[in-house]
Amino acid sequence: MLHLIYIVAFTIIAFLAVSNLIRSLITVSMDSQRRYPERRNSASPKPNKWTNTRKTIHPELLDERGKPINEPLLVMRSVSVEDARQQLDAIYNASPNPSKETEEE
Repeated sequence: MLHLIYIVAFTIIAFLAVSNLIRSLITVSMDSQRRYPERRNSASPKPNKWTNTRKTIHPELLDERGKPINEPLLVMRSVSVEDARQQLDAIYNASPNPSKETEEE
């Protein structure tokens, strides 16, 4: 008898979960196809052809004069394993608190 109650309970829970999933997928699908009107400035309710319609650019994408940069932001060069180890060892040895291992050597 207890097994039957468990089966019925889990069947109901599974049905509710699947129906909730389908309902959520339909809601997301409808929201993704919705077109939102452009926000207007409250000071000027009508769009003016003289207003600046450019979007704001992130400050890190601007140079010193405020012009947008047109170059790669991350340049990586290939480094051999030995060069990387030497650089890491140099950084480690230059640290203010050297470990006891380096003092014993």
